Amino acid sequence: MARENKEVKSILTSQPKPNNSKNPYMAEVSKIIEIAREKREVKSILISQPKPNNSKNPYTDLAEKYNVKIDFRKFIQIEGITGKEFRKTRVNPIEYSAVIFTSKMAIEHFFRICGELRITMPQDTKYFCSSEVIALYLQNFIEYRKRKVFFKKDSKTDLFALLEKHKGEKYLYPCASYPFEDVRKNDIPNFLKEKGIDFTESTIYRIVCSDLSDLEDIFYDMIVFFTPLGIRSLFKNFPDFKQNNTRIAAFGPVTLKAILDHNLIPDVKAPSPEAKSMKDAIGLYLKEVNPQ
Repeated sequence: MARENKEVKSILTSQPKPNNSKNPYMAEVSKIIEIAREKREVKSILISQPKPNNSKNPYTDLAEKYNVKIDFRKFIQIEGITGKEFRKTRVNPIEYSAVIFTSKMAIEHFFRICGELRITMPQDTKYFCSSEVIALYLQNFIEYRKRKVFFKKDSKTDLFALLEKHKGEKYLYPCASYPFEDVRKNDIPNFLKEKGIDFTESTIYRIVCSDLSDLEDIFYDMIVFFTPLGIRSLFKNFPDFKQNNTRIAAFGPVTLKAILDHNLIPDVKAPSPEAKSMKDAIGLYLKEVNPQ
C-alpha cells in the first residue's frame, strides 16, 4: 500500500564508512526522502472510515477542486453480539439498579439485546453517562427523566464523582471487546474496584480489524487515520508496510501518537489552529502540493 521511493536510490561518499552506528549521512538521506514526498502531487486519498450514505460529503469539494480520487474504507468494524451469546454470560440487566454508558454505540447495542431477549428495563433504573450528549441520546430508548439520568454537568463534576456519590448502586457496565488488549480503556472498572463498588462488566459488541487484503496491490498517495485502532489494523493486515512516498494524515493527539509509535511520518495533522477538521487540514496540504 505504499509506493517505492524513486527519488533517492543510492549515495556513494568518498570517505570510509563511519565506525559508529550514528552515520551523519543517514539524517541527510531522511531529509531528502521527506522533502521529495512532501513535494509530490496527491492524486489519490484513502479515508479509513465508512463511505458516507450521501454522495455529497465533506470531501466531495476537495476531490473536485484538486482533481483527487478519494476512496473510503473501514479499517475497523463493529460486530454486535447476539442475544443468544449474551444469554450465555448469565447477566440479567434487570437485576442491576444502574447502568453505565460511555458511548452511543453501547446504548444502541444494549437496548438491541434487551429487545432480542424481550427484556424491559425497570422504570426506576438509573443511568450514568460520561457526557450530556450520550445522556440525551438515551431519549431514543427510554422515557427520559432527569432524576434517573446522571451525567457530567460542569468542570467540578465528572463521571467518577457521580459513581462514588451513588456507590450503593449495583452497576452494569456494557462495553466492547477489542482486538488489542492494550488499547482497551480500563479506567472505569479500575475505579469501581478501587472504591469497592458492586459492578459487572459485560461485553455487548466487538471491535474487530477489517480484512484489507484486497488492497495489497492498490496504492494511495495519502491514507487518513482517525483512531489508533486504524493504524493497528493497517499493520495487522500488512505487517511489512513501508511508508515511503505515502503521506499519512492523523486526526487527534492519540492517533498522532500511534502513528509516531509505528515510526511513520505524519504529514497532515488535525485539529490545529489553522484547520479544525480533517477536511480543512487536507485542503491546506493539497493547496501546497497540487497545482490548480
